[in-house]
Amino acid sequence: MSRGKIAGIAAGEVLVGGVLAWMFTAPYLGNTGLSRTPGIILGGTPTPAPDDFSPLHETVQGPLLMKLAGFPPFVNYLSWVGRPDGVITATRPDGGLWAQRVRDDGGDGWMRIGDATYEMRAMEIHGEERVEMMRLWAGGRDINQPIGTGAPLRDWEVFFWVPR
Repeated sequence: MSRGKIAGIAAGEVLVGGVLAWMFTAPYLGNTGLSRTPGIILGGTPTPAPDDFSPLHETVQGPLLMKLAGFPPFVNYLSWVGRPDGVITATRPDGGLWAQRVRDDGGDGWMRIGDATYEMRAMEIHGEERVEMMRLWAGGRDINQPIGTGAPLRDWEVFFWVPR
């Protein structure tokens, strides 16, 4: 076998290994716990949705994992707040892929909170209800203040997830 062929096979093996490593670790490698690097494996245990999502926010610390139906099958971290009837999430108004997919494809997906994975449907919230939900999601922060060099929270996009 020629050196070129051996080098090509080795490069292919490295590429496949890298892709497999990404598939099984992302988004878990985010050093802040809120990585914007998507993975594709959601994991968790399929669980019927609770009657009230509020207590989950008290018992499960940290972000949830979300995966939308369809392609690409990305899993993302989201900050969240539970309400009795569903879950509030928000994202920067930067044209992010998952928010656009909710708008375009109807928002069917799954949400993992702790080890429980729920079948959910997201909808974008507008108007005064969006501001009220953003205040809940912000947890007492001033929604009129810019976040770092970005937009103030009042401009962020708000999505509400309900069981499907």
